[in-house]
This record gives sequence, C-alpha cells and structure tokens, in this order.
Amino acid sequence: MKTYVVGGAVRDLLLGLPVQDRDHVVVGATPEEMAARGFRPVGQDFPVFLHPQTHEEYALARTERKSGHGYKGFTVYASPEVTLEEDLRRRDLTINAMALDEAGGIVDPYGGQADLKAKIFRHVSEAFAEDPVRILRVARFAARFPDFAVAAETLALMKEIVEAGEADALVPERVWQELSRGLMERQPSRMFLVLRECGALAKLFPEIDRLFGVPQPPEHHPEIDTGAHVMLVVDWAARQGYSLAVRFAALTHDLGKGATPPELWPRHVGHEAKSAELVRALSERSRVPADCRDLAVAVAREHGIVHRALELRPGTVVELLERVDAFRRPQRFDEFLQACECDFRGRPGYQNRPFPAAGHLRQALQAALGIDAGAVAKRVEPARIREAVFQARAEAVAIWRQGLG
Repeated sequence: MKTYVVGGAVRDLLLGLPVQDRDHVVVGATPEEMAARGFRPVGQDFPVFLHPQTHEEYALARTERKSGHGYKGFTVYASPEVTLEEDLRRRDLTINAMALDEAGGIVDPYGGQADLKAKIFRHVSEAFAEDPVRILRVARFAARFPDFAVAAETLALMKEIVEAGEADALVPERVWQELSRGLMERQPSRMFLVLRECGALAKLFPEIDRLFGVPQPPEHHPEIDTGAHVMLVVDWAARQGYSLAVRFAALTHDLGKGATPPELWPRHVGHEAKSAELVRALSERSRVPADCRDLAVAVAREHGIVHRALELRPGTVVELLERVDAFRRPQRFDEFLQACECDFRGRPGYQNRPFPAAGHLRQALQAALGIDAGAVAKRVEPARIREAVFQARAEAVAIWRQGLG
C-alpha cells in the first residue's frame, strides 16, 4: 500500500502557490484494508475515504470506462492492481496528472512539469473526450491562469466534443458550478473566450455568445464590440474583488444588445428591458441562485438610468431607489452600484475617469432615509400613506441637492 498526493495540490506546489486542498491516491489497497486502518468510507460512485486524523480525502487508484452520455456515464474500476500511472491517465490535463510520493519525489508520467514551464493546458489522453465537464474545467483554468494557452490538439478535441453533442448532456447545476467558479478567478473573460473558441459558449450561453460582433456607438464605447465590452466589464469586477453576484451582473447587464436587429446598429434603444428579460431566462435555465439573478436583473434593467443619475428629477431618483429595493436592502444597493460602475469602467480610457453617479445615488438614499415613514403615515389617511412617504422622500432629496449649491 502506497499513498500519493495528486492533482491540483502538486501543480500549485510546483507553481509556488498556496496549496488549498490535498487529494490522495492509494495504490495497492482494498476497501477492507482502508477500513481496518481507521479510514471512513464516504464515496458513492467510487471508493473514497477520510483520514481518521486529518480528514483529508484518500481515493483508491481507479480506472474509468465510458458507458453512457454526459459526465456521469462511466463505469469505475478500483482494485489493488490499478497502478498510479493508470489512475493519473484518466485525469484531465497533464499539469493535473502529477503525483508526490511519500519521500517528496515527483511522479510525472505525462509531461506535466514541461507543460507547466511552457504554460500549456494539454489533455492527458483521449479519455479527456469522455467527460464534457472538462471543457468547462479547461476554460475555468484559463481564467485562473490567464498567461497559459490551450494546446492546439486539446482545443481541437474540445471542438469535437461540442460538435458531438456531448456538451448538451451537461446538467444545469454543474454548468453553474463551473461558471460561478470561473467568475471568481483572476481573469474571468478568459473562461468565456476559451468556451467561445471551442463552440461551447453558443451551446451553453447563447445570450452571451451573440454579443460578439455587435457594434455600439463609438463615441460612448471606444471598444465598439459589445462582447469585448462585457469581457472588460467582468474583468474590472474581478480586479476589484467584487462578489459573485456583482460579477454575474457585470457579465449579463447588456444581453439585450444581442437581440437588437442589425439594421438598428450601432444604437440599442430600450436594450435594458430586453436585457432583464434575457437574464431571467438564462438564470432559470442555468439554475442561477436567486441573489445573483435578482441583482443581475436589477442591473440589466436600470444601468442606463444610473449613468444619468445627476440629471434625474428628485422624484425619479426616489422611484429608482424603490425599484431596486434600496430602502430595505442598502447593502445590495451597494452591490448594484458596484456593478453599474463596472459597466462604466469597462471601456478603454474610462478606468480612471470620475464616476459621480454612484456617490450621488448613495447620498440621495441617505437623504431619503432621513424621512421617518412611520411619522408621515400617522399624518395622512391609510390610502395616501405610500404617496405621502414618496413625496416626503422626494422633497428630502431635493433639499439635499439644493445644499450642494
């Protein structure tokens, strides 16, 4: 019985990065032997055990054979006869197919160290094509390691997987899991560009794919291309360290521009309402959590009016605050403004320009919150409470603005 640290822990160790999780492979053991040593079985699809002291995962060396469609269509074979090399061969990329033995030596049968040095994502074997989730994983790794490139033969294989319809078998929950992880990486745009290059973006997120090649007015968008703009926006959100909800809203805020008839280009009048509609559809299809969906819908619907905040009448400002639920959820309102600022910053030359709209709306909210809604309600008939509170808040915003000079 021999144990090895495998996968991402070895990769990150060689890259000098912090090792978050350590996965282990055990060669030459049976489930009974593991249990006798105090390991607790937890695996459902194949033999995985928790170490009695560290609680780290130890999996028996195994091979897999494709037996159906999708990422669950596998027959797993685990036995003391399965070698470490056979276990590593079923892994996705060479940089994830290395092992560290108990003496600290690197076991690298498929050239992972060379590909790490060359900054290449390369599949280990043709078994890569048996699991469509690996397309998403490669794209996510591209977002984590933006200076790495996908090997030409691996990209070709990813295209074949998509063309064979394997990506259609991906369940929404797993797609969202990988998408959300990719959005939280260093450069999320790389995930979408890799997915687009292999044809998977059009299959999984057609609303995002069709933004590429759609022009915008150059006087407002020097980058012109809507797809390029959205990539700049989501990368700006990542550089600020914003939450998943903000990054998802940044990604989806302009979906409606992909539905503008070409004869109307480069203008996109009313794209905000269409964007909100498409965000809802994408979110339902991909099982997007409610907090991410709701923020993205609000940003898609309202980002245009936010950019004109300083021109709005006090009553219009209060209406906006009500629509985005700022009075009840001021923390989410901050995230709403963060996403709108990402939209502003995601244009060449706009990274360091002033964006007064966010501060203006935050201060307007504070002015409106100064109104005691309960006291106002006591002064009017029940049927007029809503209108009276609204008017009081609008007057508070107007008085605050007058104080600005």
